[in-house]
Amino acid sequence: MSEGAPSSRGAPTEAEAPGIFLDAVLTPHRSLPPAGFVAVMAVLGGVSFCAGMAFVLHGAWPVTGFFGLDVALVYIAFRANYRSARRQERVRLSQEALTVERIEVRGERRRWSFQPSWLRIVFEETDEDTNRLLVTSHGRSLALATFLGAGERRRFAARLTEAMARWRAALSPR
Repeated sequence: MSEGAPSSRGAPTEAEAPGIFLDAVLTPHRSLPPAGFVAVMAVLGGVSFCAGMAFVLHGAWPVTGFFGLDVALVYIAFRANYRSARRQERVRLSQEALTVERIEVRGERRRWSFQPSWLRIVFEETDEDTNRLLVTSHGRSLALATFLGAGERRRFAARLTEAMARWRAALSPR
């Protein structure tokens, strides 16, 4: 989860507006940018073409189709991976509510709203690589950041906890 503009991948951002304690947009991390995808596919396609031609020159022309098939399968796998990157969660803590808006792969939107005064943040950690972040209120629970890695989820849980502490401090000034 890197810092940056709301539209960048996995980027939580603090809103400048008063009364907003957290405004984070969470997106899955993809380590290979689109330009890298084109380069990988070009290299894989070139290697497969050269290997296929070597088999054709040795008289084993039926093998050539399998070289095209492996490139097609890698392409389909990458496209499915990039499609899953469309998931997104926006977590916003204001004076009135904690709202979570989730956008799924196909564009479906779901929205939850919790009253912050009754909100509990639960971070369950089994080991360093396994954890879960929940927000609970009035018997309802919602898992957050399920598509992030364990470290990213841990950092976001700390940011959310810190934002709730700021919300509570603003509620009862000294």
